[in-house]
Amino acid sequence: MTNYDLVVIGGGPAGLAAALSAWEQGVRSILILERDREPGGILNQCIHNGFGLHRFKEELTGPEYAGRFIELVRQTEIEIRTDTMVLELTRDRVLHAVSPSRGYETIQAGAVILAMGCRERTRGAISIPGARCSGIFTAGAAQRFLNMEGYMVGRRVVILGSGDIGLIMARRMTLEGAKVLACVELMPYSGGLTRNIVQCLRDFDIPLYLSHTVTDIRGKDRLEQVVVSRVDERRSPIPGTEMVFDCDTLLLSVGLLPENELSRQAGIAIDPRTNGPVVWENRECSIPGVFACGNVLHVHDLVDYVSAESEQAGLAAAAYLRGLRPAGQEIRLQNGNGVGYTVPQHFHRGAERLELFFRVRAVYKNAAIRIMDGETRIARFKREHMAPGEMETVQLPKVLLDRVKGDTLTVEIEEAAP
Repeated sequence: MTNYDLVVIGGGPAGLAAALSAWEQGVRSILILERDREPGGILNQCIHNGFGLHRFKEELTGPEYAGRFIELVRQTEIEIRTDTMVLELTRDRVLHAVSPSRGYETIQAGAVILAMGCRERTRGAISIPGARCSGIFTAGAAQRFLNMEGYMVGRRVVILGSGDIGLIMARRMTLEGAKVLACVELMPYSGGLTRNIVQCLRDFDIPLYLSHTVTDIRGKDRLEQVVVSRVDERRSPIPGTEMVFDCDTLLLSVGLLPENELSRQAGIAIDPRTNGPVVWENRECSIPGVFACGNVLHVHDLVDYVSAESEQAGLAAAAYLRGLRPAGQEIRLQNGNGVGYTVPQHFHRGAERLELFFRVRAVYKNAAIRIMDGETRIARFKREHMAPGEMETVQLPKVLLDRVKGDTLTVEIEEAAP
């Protein structure tokens, strides 16, 4: 068994930022385990620009953004092992991993940072009826085929779901010469960022059908047609509203799930709202010395936010290794009216500051975010626009946190008067 002070599982933007942050705090025995052939994670296949506006104050492609962190890590003595799959994490922070070069090995870590990212929902997860023909891909798989492997996945395309990956692939497929016939969204609002709706659909005259879904898939060997129907307020297809699209490709952009099989196996508490670990304000999980950050914790919109959150996890892991841990009474955070989840899920009384992340359940205009301690309002933040596809964040400084008297804070939406 080998020993490291800190082991980071995942060499994507979260893992790289967390490891670098811990190194800057003086941790010198750091190992990053990455299952892919090279570090960088999902950013390696995101060749479009729009990354780094918050972090670097300039537009970068995904590989350029990842490359900056990879270069910073390479200037340190942080060890990166690629082609390495972590099979198990135990409660006493022993990792079981396998790789072609080292075979099976066990690693004892003083602290662990979970940065495994997320995965896409598949056709099976949403139970689309119809034939089991070829030509059906998740949007991320199609992105990798096109941008990294050099394969064109289709010529006449329908996209189910309006998440950011699906929107970006609508533009990408169009630029490569395919005809994107439609983007179909089950909800009455888009699940992607507004800028992606404009730049990827409207700029290319690709229609977006809200409150619609795919109700049939037709084809023998290769996909030939998809049937799209309008849905009612209960999301059930409405008979007589069917539209038939002749196509050879269906891309699925129907949501992302944090990759937490290792976390569950280790017995880490999982929040059913986020499908990620339950964490404190320093991103420590229910097992002491294990931290989580990035999309394994909750799905982010922007990689800039992933990097910032992961640096917090790196700082906290370094403090843990020095024997420093937050103390104080537990104060729980809960979602109230219009809020789907909150991260973190709890924090310590006496915290110096608290950065809250959450998503709303519907589209709101000219509304406000309220932080409530029972019937007492702790803070109120106005927002002109909020949507489920855009993560919200608010900062609570110590002066506000010191006003909290109870053991629960509620995050809720105050809707505009009609």
